[in-house]
Amino acid sequence: MYQAIVFLPLIGFLVAGLFGRSIGAKASEYVTTGLLIVSAVLSWIAFFSVALGHGEPFTVPILRWIQVGGVDVAWSLRIDTLTAVMLIVVNTVSALVHVYSIGYMHHDPHRPRFFAYLSLFTFAMLMLVTSDNLIQMFFGWEGVGLASYLLIGFWYKKPSASAAAMKAFIVNRVGDFGFALGIFGVFVLFGSVNFDTIFANAATFIPAEGAEAAVGSVVALNFLGYALSNQAALTVVCLLLFMGAMGKSAQVPLHTWLPDAMEGPTPVSALIHAATMVTAGVFMLARLSPIFEHSHTALTFVTFIGATTAIFAATVGLVQNDIKRVIAYSTCSQLGYMFVALGTGFYSAAIFHLFTHAFFKALLFLGSGSVIHAVSDEQDMRKMGGLRKLIPTTYWMMVIGTIALTGVGIPTTILGTAGFFSKDAIIEGAFAAHNPMAGYAFVLLVLAAVFTSFYSWRLIFMTFHGTPRASADVMHHVHESPPVMLVPLYILAAGALFAGVIFHDFFIGHIEEYNEFWKGALFTLPENEILDHFHHVPLWVKLSPLVAMVIGFALAYQFYIRSPETPQRLAAQHQGLYKFLLNKWYFDELYDFLFVRPAMRLGHFLWKQGDGRVIDGLGPDGIAARVADVTRGVVRLQTGYLYHYAFVMLIGVAALVTWMMLGNTF
Repeated sequence: MYQAIVFLPLIGFLVAGLFGRSIGAKASEYVTTGLLIVSAVLSWIAFFSVALGHGEPFTVPILRWIQVGGVDVAWSLRIDTLTAVMLIVVNTVSALVHVYSIGYMHHDPHRPRFFAYLSLFTFAMLMLVTSDNLIQMFFGWEGVGLASYLLIGFWYKKPSASAAAMKAFIVNRVGDFGFALGIFGVFVLFGSVNFDTIFANAATFIPAEGAEAAVGSVVALNFLGYALSNQAALTVVCLLLFMGAMGKSAQVPLHTWLPDAMEGPTPVSALIHAATMVTAGVFMLARLSPIFEHSHTALTFVTFIGATTAIFAATVGLVQNDIKRVIAYSTCSQLGYMFVALGTGFYSAAIFHLFTHAFFKALLFLGSGSVIHAVSDEQDMRKMGGLRKLIPTTYWMMVIGTIALTGVGIPTTILGTAGFFSKDAIIEGAFAAHNPMAGYAFVLLVLAAVFTSFYSWRLIFMTFHGTPRASADVMHHVHESPPVMLVPLYILAAGALFAGVIFHDFFIGHIEEYNEFWKGALFTLPENEILDHFHHVPLWVKLSPLVAMVIGFALAYQFYIRSPETPQRLAAQHQGLYKFLLNKWYFDELYDFLFVRPAMRLGHFLWKQGDGRVIDGLGPDGIAARVADVTRGVVRLQTGYLYHYAFVMLIGVAALVTWMMLGNTF
């Protein structure tokens, strides 16, 4: 069963990719979508069997892969609760995106290629989440990066799409370089890249007070010329691994690729931002919790980056006008929440938010696609408005996604949407944690919750309420999406409403339920008691996310329903701040100044001076030029006149006679 879950999407990719032109677009759609649906159903069976049943973690061998020197890496599938959760998230969202794409991409002439890329993306992500060692994880990691490049740049004839794909690829390579160095460091420290070996030795690597490390005592790690102690070496390795997570999960400062990824088709945005690529970093840190848990410095840094990303993306989302970019920055902000949970040692809350976030964020992205489909591919919310009565189903799906994202619910009860249980748990965990950055994170997460509520309801009010701002021709053609696009929204809406209340006891319940559910898939040290502490935070802490949500909603209602002229007036009064946020804190401009332009100047210099003048000038071009010069000199001798040739012959004879007469003298 587990082999089928992983390899069915690969089969779909091969069928659509190799034979798409032969079998046609519809057959490609049905084959890839049908295989993904089967894989999704099997994933839910695996979840109930492993996570909710009495199944124990195990591995499924595939083949012997790499045997070089001391490296012995097998390709096998690691099946435990963490894997099972990721399987249902990845395959469920991917299957629904496939179904949705049948309607959304109906007029595209390259549908077989599109569905092949979707299936390839899914297979790469499945390889990542089922990996049993770091090499296999890196294989899936890079496969996801390649597939995202192909999907973001699917409309490659569009310059902005090609540029966005290239940007995503390059920025991710920066993070992946750190990830690769981290893998090398793990191998140096533990002598293996297999998870079982690493996890078994992680506890002994950092010795107890006065004890001697079993592994660390015989391992030396030199980094940038410094010999590091066991603790410092482990911290450096964790930070390098986290660098990879920062790139893949779009954390500041490696976040700039994520909003530009909106240039791809909307189903791609849902797949990348909801369940797959951007959650890879969160999954990786949770999977490696046995080593991160021993580096408090690394966890503190993770907390700082997560909180900073959450507030940064939330502020930028306040002023964006592209409907997909608003949701993209929301994704970036919510990923910050997840990393705060990871940094505070609340790994189960991070995975819980990853799980719930997949439902409501995919719902919002696919809902926005339904809006774009209805208004003739318009994405600027300033040109929408008044759509509530024209596309009521899409409207209510977007509202459900919004209340799930903003965390509507009643504290201390089980009445609430998915985001209410997972996001509020992270905020409460930040308050209860003893991490040096926990207080910083708690304040910023609550403030980010205000902004999240504001920009989410701003999207609803600008898009669906008020007077129509689109042209009469566009409004005349507004229509509801077909059932093939709406059915996935219904399923995701059910998850956005009920996933939290159904599963919160399993993910973040009391210690008995926690141990039974996770079965050792996540590791925490005995002194990490955040699971217990977050249940006993003061009432005002539990109420703070609710208050933040209400404040954000009230401000959005005041600005965009009661007084629509207020936002423009405030933007004019605070033009500097408005431009600062609209230009995304000028990160792109800063990177362009610090990295892009110097790299371009260096490249131009090496091209013209290094390659052109030195290499080509002294090499092929220089040799060719000298040959041409000699040839031109020789050509002058070929005049065609007989007396010139006779004269040359005479000179030759005279030279020969002279050499014979005088040669023996010298």
